[in-house]
Amino acid sequence: MARMTLSKLLGEYPPEVRDLAVSARRFILATLPKAEESFDESGAVVGYGYGPGYKGLICTLLLSKSGVKLGLVNGAELPDPDGLLEGKGKVHRYIQLRAPSDVRKPGIARLLRAARAAWQERVA
Repeated sequence: MARMTLSKLLGEYPPEVRDLAVSARRFILATLPKAEESFDESGAVVGYGYGPGYKGLICTLLLSKSGVKLGLVNGAELPDPDGLLEGKGKVHRYIQLRAPSDVRKPGIARLLRAARAAWQERVA
């Protein structure tokens, strides 16, 4: 079976979703140096983290025909002074991205760094 790539996964989405996902990916990889990228084709999810499986995840890109959500593992525990996080789950939260420029909103990089720091504490 062929190895999944971001290009293959994005092939099923409209151009605006593809552009948004590529911008978000670039931002994540710049903010989380040396993060590993993984794919869940059935769930249309791209994961970023520092180890195998769920335990290594820091964040995800959740793809849909209408947009992209930046999911934060254990986001419910993160400080969010800018009020960017959405969702009502007990563990996860997400940021709805509607345009490539959304990744430059104040506070998003801070949340990603906080998610990485929380992961480091969990695995220490």
